[in-house]
Amino acid sequence: MQGKMRPILQPHYMEKFHCISEQCEDCCCMGWQVPIDHKTYQKYRNCSDKILQPQMHQQITRVRTNASEFNYAKVRLNEESSCPFLDEERLCSIQRRLGEKYLSITCTTYPRVTNLVGGKMEKSLTVSCPEAARLVLLNSALMEFDQAEEDSAIRNHVLYKVNPDAVCVSPSKYFWDMRIFIITLLQDRSYFLWQRLIILGLFCQHLTDLVSQGKSHDILQAITLYTHRVQTGAYREELERAPKNIIVQMELFNLLIKCRLEGVVKSQRFVECFKDFFNGMDYATGDSEEQLALRYEKAFTQFYQPFMGQHEYIMENYLVNYVFKELFPVQGQGHIFDNYVLLVVHFAMMKILLTGMAAFYKEKFSADHVMKAFQSYSKEVEHNKNYLLVVIQFLESNHFNTMPYMNALIKN
Repeated sequence: MQGKMRPILQPHYMEKFHCISEQCEDCCCMGWQVPIDHKTYQKYRNCSDKILQPQMHQQITRVRTNASEFNYAKVRLNEESSCPFLDEERLCSIQRRLGEKYLSITCTTYPRVTNLVGGKMEKSLTVSCPEAARLVLLNSALMEFDQAEEDSAIRNHVLYKVNPDAVCVSPSKYFWDMRIFIITLLQDRSYFLWQRLIILGLFCQHLTDLVSQGKSHDILQAITLYTHRVQTGAYREELERAPKNIIVQMELFNLLIKCRLEGVVKSQRFVECFKDFFNGMDYATGDSEEQLALRYEKAFTQFYQPFMGQHEYIMENYLVNYVFKELFPVQGQGHIFDNYVLLVVHFAMMKILLTGMAAFYKEKFSADHVMKAFQSYSKEVEHNKNYLLVVIQFLESNHFNTMPYMNALIKN
């Protein structure tokens, strides 16, 4: 029975999403810790199902450090790093035997992401789910957002909060003005996407300077200024003069390869994408960054650009969805420009990875390969906050968190 309805803001694609279950190319129950909320944990402790009850007592353990209502217990993964409650068809045995009401909040909501902006709910999808990635990335039209409603009985876990109605003058007070400008800029197809990203960087740097000088009240004035400059083409000549530096891109990618090889890569699909990249780039341990840069630039020109130039909306959709989902630019690493740096790292990583994959598949390179790369990258890297922190610390320690360095990562 439907209860009281509540308003939500969400991208238009949300209406089309549903789990495709055993038809999915990946499994969201593999490679991740599965947190169990307090209420669900109590249900499992009181479960009388003769088959599941012994498993629940054995495979679900309490979180002893920094536990919360949401992260009260966890599922003990098996040797394959997958949930022990998956059956032979990779479906959840708990849901099959007891129904959806017995799922934890995590299992019920994924891949949906819920945020609160001024106390109002927003929902979107993370592209770490293959079906979500298709809906988010592969629509050539501009991403649109809808005011919708949902039953207030639906369970959610709020990831981020921002309060634009705060009395104090802070960047959050101007969140909506910044968000509208940023999404409008990222969807302005009169500019190439790399140009939009550089303009966004100049804007974020300007905002960071204003905040550090105690001038957050000038943010609206800055938005007006940048809107005018974008509309009048004031940045076009400057953008064309911006130098490119492929060596810098190879430095970043070598760092990320090193970080991944030193860790444990749990996504087999991500491993496959990396293998395609290595083969496409003829990559070998000991290659100099200069050697790699020459092969990379050739691959970018011959294979990546012909395809992605015609499908630039894929990367645009990723960035717009990221901005909406992450409450960019006020939620995240700290300063506004720090959040921009992380956005550029994701963009540059995907561009480099896809360039190698395009060189491997050549004329057979397709949107399916792009979707697989984004989905597996998101699952393996974007969800790994500790890994991303290492990347940010590396950039800071080497003084790479600057606009010239970002330009070098963005432009080819």
